[in-house]
Amino acid sequence: MKIKPLADRVVVEPNTTAEEKIGSIYVPDTAKEKPQEGKVVAVGSGRYEDGKLVAPEVKIGDSVLYGKYSGTEIKHGGKDYLIIRESDILAIV
Repeated sequence: MKIKPLADRVVVEPNTTAEEKIGSIYVPDTAKEKPQEGKVVAVGSGRYEDGKLVAPEVKIGDSVLYGKYSGTEIKHGGKDYLIIRESDILAIV
């Protein structure tokens, strides 16, 4: 991965869902909910608190849950990624 997040930011690859079909009707991407689970692919160095560097709690390879509208979506190498702050991560699954 060529993306190196800064400070307490984390790069997450959202889990993709297969094409959804209800009965004989296909649900378009615009009607689907945004994924809220993904895999951590890069982690920043951490944040400073009271002058000391606090290491991130998540690590590369962790599966995490995050807020629905958290972070910034980017495309890199033909894949979709999300750059979010560690504080926006709700849980490690």
